[in-house]
Amino acid sequence: MADVSTTGNASSRGNKLTAQPRDSFGKGAARRLRASGRIPAVIYGHGTDPQHVSLPGHEVALILRKANQVLDLDIAGASQLALVKDVQKDPVRQVIEHLDLIVVRRGEKVTVDVPIHVEGESAPGTIIELDNQTISVEVEATHIPERFLVDAEGLEEGTQVLAGQIEIGSGATLVTDPEALVVNVTVPPVVDLPEPTEGDEPEGAESAEAEGSADSSDAE
Repeated sequence: MADVSTTGNASSRGNKLTAQPRDSFGKGAARRLRASGRIPAVIYGHGTDPQHVSLPGHEVALILRKANQVLDLDIAGASQLALVKDVQKDPVRQVIEHLDLIVVRRGEKVTVDVPIHVEGESAPGTIIELDNQTISVEVEATHIPERFLVDAEGLEEGTQVLAGQIEIGSGATLVTDPEALVVNVTVPPVVDLPEPTEGDEPEGAESAEAEGSADSSDAE
């Protein structure tokens, strides 16, 4: 069976950022914020009123290279942990335009989708199909794995890795159906090309023959 494991922690390194409260809204205000290098965001959850803030754009872009990040925000001197729930980007330039953040507390469990990463090459002549890019787990907000690894080195045709076979670590609970197929090792189908039938000529033969006749006529 494939070697499957968890790696890293998306929220244990302390993504500390200074969040500035904002009271100007609308597309114009958001454009001005982004032009100044900041990203508008809203923080909600735990029955609290939504907080509208802006965050430093460059630092946020670096943090969000990985999924399920928990931000340690300094809001007017008060510390607040917030899980990145939704990232809105410009569909063409892929620039971050807005963030939705959820209030979390240390020790609290959240349900997140953790990416699957496949390493290694399967047996010669086979291909690796990733049927699910992520699996859902319930885990402490400050101990979210960055990804789950599946070692596919040398796996033979027909090998399958199900969600329930992936080691998600202590303290985490699988939410995805344990029988959900995650990785499947198969042999690519052989494409049969049609055999040329009698009387068929290769493409261009007709034109080549015509050109030959024309050359002969010119020679005469």
